[in-house]
Amino acid sequence: MNGTEYKFVQTDSGAVLNELISKYEDLTGRTLLPADPDMVFLSWVADIIVQERALLNYAANQNIPSRANGEHLDALGEFLYGIARPQAEPAECTVEFTISAPQSTATAIPKGTKVTDSSQTLIWETVSDAVVPIDETAVQVKAVCQTSGTVGNGFRAGQINLLIDVDNVRFYKSCENIDTSSGGSDQADDTTYYELMRQSLEAYSTAGPKGAYEYHAKSVSSDIADVCAINPLDKPGYVNIFAVMQDGSIADDGTKKAILEACNDDKVRPLTDIVEILDPEEVGFDVEITYYIDRSTEKSVSDIAISVEAAVAEYVKWQLGKIGRDINPSRLYWLLRDTGIKRVDVISPVFTALRDGSSREVPQVARLDDIRIINGGYEDE
Repeated sequence: MNGTEYKFVQTDSGAVLNELISKYEDLTGRTLLPADPDMVFLSWVADIIVQERALLNYAANQNIPSRANGEHLDALGEFLYGIARPQAEPAECTVEFTISAPQSTATAIPKGTKVTDSSQTLIWETVSDAVVPIDETAVQVKAVCQTSGTVGNGFRAGQINLLIDVDNVRFYKSCENIDTSSGGSDQADDTTYYELMRQSLEAYSTAGPKGAYEYHAKSVSSDIADVCAINPLDKPGYVNIFAVMQDGSIADDGTKKAILEACNDDKVRPLTDIVEILDPEEVGFDVEITYYIDRSTEKSVSDIAISVEAAVAEYVKWQLGKIGRDINPSRLYWLLRDTGIKRVDVISPVFTALRDGSSREVPQVARLDDIRIINGGYEDE
C-alpha cells in the first residue's frame, strides 16, 4: 500500500504568499515591503490557505483506497468492494477434563466453563456442553480464548491446565489442552485490508481461478501472510493450497482447517475440484555476517549494533513472508547500508532460487535456521 499522498492543490506556502502579494499589488498599485503591516497580514492569510489546502488534499486522498486509512478505508472497503475489515479472532484448543473416578451417571461440564494456564495469563472458555459418559473418566471439548488476537496462539499441549470454575465440574481431577492453541489473529492493518480488497476482484469468477482460491484462503485470517494455489501436474482436478503466516511459519492445523472450510464451500469451489491444504517445502538458510565499523564514525558501537540487528530482523521478516521468494542476500546488503557500518561480509545466506508454484510443483518457502552476527571491529577508511 502506497502511503504517498496525491497533491490535488498546491500547498507551497511561498507560492501561495507570492500569489497573494501579486494580486494585492495589482489591486492597490502599492509595492509591499517586508516590514509592511499588510505583508504580515498576507503571511497570516497564506498560512490559513495552506492549512485548508492540506486538509483538502487529505480529504481527497481518503477517497482513494490505496491512500485511505483507518475508518476511511473501512468505508471504502464496504462501499466499493463489499468487504469489511477482518477483525481479531480468538485462538482455540481442545481441552480434556478428567474426573477422579468413573461414575454411575454422566457428569456434565457446562458450556462456558473457564480454564487458564498456570501463570493465569489468559482465560479460555468451553464453547459447548460436554459430558463424561457413564463408567468413563474423561471428555474432550473445544475451548476458545476470551482475548482475541495472536496472543492466544502457541500454548503447547498441557500448558492450559488450571480450572477456574471449580464448581462447574463435579468429581474434578484435572484438565489440560491436548493440542497447541492456534487460529488466533489480530485485526487486519490498513495494508493487509487494502491487499484483500485488491485480491477480492479475483473472486468474481466461478471457474475456480488461482486468484480466487488465494483470495478466499487469505481472507480466513489477517495473520496469513501469503497463499499459493496450484493444480499439481500429477493430480488433475485437484487444487493444492499452501499458506504461510505473518511470523514466517507454515500455517498450523487450525488455520489449515479454516482455509479448507472457506475454499471447499459449494459457493466457492467448482463442482469438479478437490481441494487440499498442504505444507510448502521448506528450504533452510542461516544469516551469518561480520560487519566492520569506520574508526572515524560518530555513532556508538551499541547504536550500530542495534541498527544492524534491526536490519537483520527486517530482512528475515521479508525473506519468510512470501511463498516462492528467492533467498536473496542482496536484500540484506541493501538493508544494512544505513546502519552506520563501513562494510559487511555476508557468509550466509547465498542466493537460492525457490519454486513459486508456477511450475505446478510443490512451492518452496524459506526457513530461518540460525543467526550469527559478529562485530569485526574498527577499520580505517
